[in-house]
Amino acid sequence: MTDPISPFAKPIAVPPKSRAALLKRLADVVCLPASRINAFERAMCADLLVEMLREAVVEEREKVARRLANLSDMPGSLVRLLLRDEVMVARALLENSPNLSDADLIDCLYHASQEHRRLIAIRRGVGEVVADALVDMGETSVVEALLRNELARFSHQGVENVVAMTRDNPGLIPLLLKRAELRPSHAYVMFWWADADARRTILQRFAVSREILQEAVGDVFAVASEEGWQDPLSRKALQFIERRQRNRAAIAKSPFDSLEDAVAAAQSGLTRETAEEISYLAGLKPMTGAKIFTDQGGEPIAILCKATGLPRAAVRALWRGLRRPETDAEGALSPGLERVLGVFDAIAVDRAQTVLRYWNWSLSSALTPALLKAIRDGDTDAIDEYSVPQRAAMLALSRDFGR
Repeated sequence: MTDPISPFAKPIAVPPKSRAALLKRLADVVCLPASRINAFERAMCADLLVEMLREAVVEEREKVARRLANLSDMPGSLVRLLLRDEVMVARALLENSPNLSDADLIDCLYHASQEHRRLIAIRRGVGEVVADALVDMGETSVVEALLRNELARFSHQGVENVVAMTRDNPGLIPLLLKRAELRPSHAYVMFWWADADARRTILQRFAVSREILQEAVGDVFAVASEEGWQDPLSRKALQFIERRQRNRAAIAKSPFDSLEDAVAAAQSGLTRETAEEISYLAGLKPMTGAKIFTDQGGEPIAILCKATGLPRAAVRALWRGLRRPETDAEGALSPGLERVLGVFDAIAVDRAQTVLRYWNWSLSSALTPALLKAIRDGDTDAIDEYSVPQRAAMLALSRDFGR
């Protein structure tokens, strides 16, 4: 009786010698060059071989798979049967056959086991379509193998899906950071849940200068100013590019004379009102400021201070205002504060501004009422797939609304 979940029948205990000989001969015929056999004859032989393999023992099927591994034009029904077979059979093709099509591999990964998918992930030259399908399965060990495969290629969407996976699988972050396909939009949003080492790597690799952008559009600022900054699209883009970080207009409405005064006031305890004022004065939306001040690692505080031209002491002032320990039991600087001060010392002002501007742009510029509802509901279908800010906001803020 045939197993309902397997295309193979239960074999007899002792297969006759004639079967082994016939399987070998049929495999030999299928492997004949095109000069000896035409496509119809090959297909007819493959159909017969498929029927025999369904009754064969696993060792016989493995021998046939090994025989066919180097065949450049393997009949579709035969290759799919063998790829869906047990791992020891499929392995012969997955490890040794360079001629499997993306369609064959995708059929295999959707109809076989996790070990099959891992073997696909480590194949030489895995293409974007296959890589995306493997990532969609959501299996950490398979994605890890895929990230380690230097010859695999990821699409932009595939990388975004891996970034989303890293929230619950932080072990993938160091591997993803080594991929050439990773872009600043991916890295900056992943920063929020990355550990200290990964954050350091992100800042070193992706905290880039905006100098080339500033040179390219320098004259456009005057044009936009003459028009009264009426175009919202131009205004948002130019706000990201401009050199000035602080919001001078916010000082007139603030109870504080300067950003420095607001930070000094925060030392005795950072209230929601003071945090919002610091955000406005720093040229940030309150939601971005809230994300920075509630971050457990603290590195965003260093980015905020460096980007706005605040001194090193401002980092300690905000740290103190958040009631975080400044020293350890021996009176030495606490490891957390020491790490954050190290970030402040290591990053240049312009690069810190790039990171801060990106956070503010991605976490607030796209936050329409509809997007806020989608984030609260976890409705990814409501997100514009072409909007980098919307996708970043969904990833970075979705769990914050659940607290």
